[in-house]
Amino acid sequence: MRNLHDLPRVRLGVFPTPFYRLDWLSEQYGRGIWIKRDDLCGVALGGSKVRKLEFVLAEALDQGCDTVFTTGGAQSNHAALTAACAARLGMKCILLLKRRGVTEHRGNLVLDELFGAEVRLLDMDSYDEIYAEMHRIGGTLEQAGHKCCYIPVGASTALGAVGYVSGAREIAVQAMAAGVRLGHIVSATGSGGTAAGLLLFLPGVKVTGIAVDSGPFDKIVPRLAGEAAALLECPFQPEENAFQMVEHMGPGYALPNPEDTPYIEELARTEGILLDPVYTGKAFAGMMQLLRRGAFDGQDDLLFVHTGGTAALFAIDLPR
Repeated sequence: MRNLHDLPRVRLGVFPTPFYRLDWLSEQYGRGIWIKRDDLCGVALGGSKVRKLEFVLAEALDQGCDTVFTTGGAQSNHAALTAACAARLGMKCILLLKRRGVTEHRGNLVLDELFGAEVRLLDMDSYDEIYAEMHRIGGTLEQAGHKCCYIPVGASTALGAVGYVSGAREIAVQAMAAGVRLGHIVSATGSGGTAAGLLLFLPGVKVTGIAVDSGPFDKIVPRLAGEAAALLECPFQPEENAFQMVEHMGPGYALPNPEDTPYIEELARTEGILLDPVYTGKAFAGMMQLLRRGAFDGQDDLLFVHTGGTAALFAIDLPR
């Protein structure tokens, strides 16, 4: 197996991020509930995508790229983090974002501007069409002497998933230091790379992805994990029932779900932790609903991965 240190990596985040027990919720629900705070990674307003970008942008720099393209919804946390990381590295960032959800100058769109990104809002639903537009614009730039890096939505490539293997390793070390035996890990799934990294590196721990977007993630996540394993030259054969996807998109991608608001408020008012209404809020609400239904069997502890997205709180009102 190749070591992560064998792959190009540029240090962008402040790691390890905090890992601790949610005492009030643990007492309330009668089992150990822990949180991994990748929203506190030290870049912009934080998020798990920074781990992916450390590898993806390192490869881009090695290839001589000076311009970065990526995409997502109008309030994409991944896009804002890509803009922040590109700014750190002196690279130009061009964001081609779907004109869906909140497109006013609020939330992440404000941050995109602060980081100096060029933002283009597109009336397209197909990412294939957006990728074609990226390459059209990039082709013009390359004719002028630039070299472009094209990052797909969520940076969910094999190399991006390797980035979250670093997060999974961190979790394993922190859980061991705390004397915690994790049985289940839950995270939001909007493109699949984070869940793939967890699935690849944490055998014996069941991974649940809460889908906040539509897509065949039950197939995408294992595929990305397998591709990441190939990059690391390690075997990958997931155990039976090691991974499950639970749909909790609600009314649509980037649209808040009224039934999630009480869960967002519960975590804020008991633990002082902020969740956004379209990514982590949906994932946390989905996890708590599963917990109440007895979905997480056994006596081992439960971990929620806070993957970021706080800026959406300043763009989208919590529905009632």
